[in-house]
Amino acid sequence: MPIELKMLAWSIALGLLHVLVGAALATRQRGLKWNVGARDAVLPPLQGVAARVDRALRNFLETFPFFVAAALAVALLERGDAATALAAQAYFWARLVYVPLYAAGIPYLRTLAWAVSLWGILQLLWALL
Repeated sequence: MPIELKMLAWSIALGLLHVLVGAALATRQRGLKWNVGARDAVLPPLQGVAARVDRALRNFLETFPFFVAAALAVALLERGDAATALAAQAYFWARLVYVPLYAAGIPYLRTLAWAVSLWGILQLLWALL
């Protein structure tokens, strides 16, 4: 299996972990009754770490479709090489460290991690062009 697809699989696992951690933090803040209920009531926004993890998830969901499309296209068109392997790994590892950096509220390193993940997507796109 090409490394680009392995990194895609690991990125899917990371996305699922993102969702689970975010849900656990939101449930801790809002309660189990909210979690299992219809969630019709308007609630105040999440606070602290729960809010930051939720924003990190939203950011992941903004970049992930682009990574999926690029990684699949590189693999299907057999355009993979050392550069695309590095790009896919950079995306995954940057997104992995982005979560705790955002959760901890560390601003500049978080932005650097985001930039590295964007670089990974752009490098995959470059291989397609």
